[in-house]
Amino acid sequence: MISRLISPVIASARRIAPLAWPVFVGQVSVLAFGTIDTVLVARHAAVDLAALAVGGAAYITIFIGLMGVVLAISPIVGQLYGAGKLHEAGRQVHQGVWVALALALLGCSLLAFPAPFLALAQATPEVETRVRGYLLALAVSLPAALLFTIYRGFNTAVSRPKMVMLLQLGSLGVKIPLSVALVAGVPSLGIPALGVVGCGIATAVALWSQLLAALVVLARDPFYRRFQIFESGAGLGRGWGWRLDRPDFAALRAYLKLGVPMGASILVEVTAFAFIALFIARLGMTAVAGHHLAMNLLTIMFMMPLAIGNATATLVAQRVGAHDPADARRLAWHGLWLGVGVATLMGTALFLGRAPVLGLYTQDTAVRAAALPLLTWVVLFHIADAVQVVAAFVLRAYKIATLPMLIYVAALWGVGLGGGYVLAFNLTGSVPAALQGAPGFWFAATAGLVVAGLALAALLAKVLRAQEVAARPAFSAAAG
Repeated sequence: MISRLISPVIASARRIAPLAWPVFVGQVSVLAFGTIDTVLVARHAAVDLAALAVGGAAYITIFIGLMGVVLAISPIVGQLYGAGKLHEAGRQVHQGVWVALALALLGCSLLAFPAPFLALAQATPEVETRVRGYLLALAVSLPAALLFTIYRGFNTAVSRPKMVMLLQLGSLGVKIPLSVALVAGVPSLGIPALGVVGCGIATAVALWSQLLAALVVLARDPFYRRFQIFESGAGLGRGWGWRLDRPDFAALRAYLKLGVPMGASILVEVTAFAFIALFIARLGMTAVAGHHLAMNLLTIMFMMPLAIGNATATLVAQRVGAHDPADARRLAWHGLWLGVGVATLMGTALFLGRAPVLGLYTQDTAVRAAALPLLTWVVLFHIADAVQVVAAFVLRAYKIATLPMLIYVAALWGVGLGGGYVLAFNLTGSVPAALQGAPGFWFAATAGLVVAGLALAALLAKVLRAQEVAARPAFSAAAG
């Protein structure tokens, strides 16, 4: 009996794993940008670490929301690829470029003028100066990051994540030595110590190098020829003369119809936690530094359910495009179960080893003491996070994004951010001391994730049941 239940899940896991692990490695390499910066800056100066926390929250808020819109290319191309419409799938790259360029203009403007974020954080003049320099460097990197997202989303949709992973690892290889040199300085080479600003400069150089490498691969790798992304004789491999298609307003409307709620959902999710960092900054440098370390750990762990959700959604979108609803439903459920199982193991491991792991980040006992109680909720936090991200990705594979966005607003902004603000600053006058300050935000954030996970899982179950009912007449007709 048990083997009959487990065997189909194992079979699905074998299909998900080849797509999930490269995404995981690639995303961890991207996340390593922030982890390396955190470690380097934490050992450089506390004021730079506080600036990194505030500046990082501002950048992530802007970039992730815009990235979510661009990533609409993935479910769109996934369904076209599953249906065998390869040329149409390739044309989506051109429309994605127009979307990315327009969003980059908006994002760069926000990064260059970060006054709203600084006002929320109530940063000191010393921190503010560093934040402005850091975000200006990241504004230079944003167009490259968004354009590379098109390549990443396309490759994910056509089951080719390994090339993305390799380029992301190469970008990390550029980033590490640059960050080391620019943060602490190299007097023998005349390089001054730039602190957190050096992190931003290193990121810009690494991301533009990554984009140029992706363009070369896209033009020269024979795998992409069947998609006809480049016109015959006009690709980068033949004189670097790629001609971009004119905007197709019908295609752009379809792109944005899915991409805007996708981006809004991701923006809500990210801002819920980014604003927590900004509000905690009001409690002092030690509090925000401790929060930043704890959140960095959980973000690293989040990459695994994110990868599982990404891989599951890719397969589901392809099966939907191939008109195989039964296999799509099976993969959806099995991907969700796999994500929960892995999250449970990872969350438990971090909870048991949280003290020594924090010691790897910093020897500052005050910062470690501030971070340690925040990880009390790590197991429940991580499981709920896994449920919501896998369910959300699968719903996007079915091109359902608006209702999930509303769920995120209520759960993460309402319960998580709003509830955390009430607890942390004791607005009712009766909040227990243990839930005041940063722990209050973490308690509420965990509750918000639980609400989001349960609501998105229920919505996914409803969608899959509807798909099953819709498939029955077709099955009966075929049988007859």
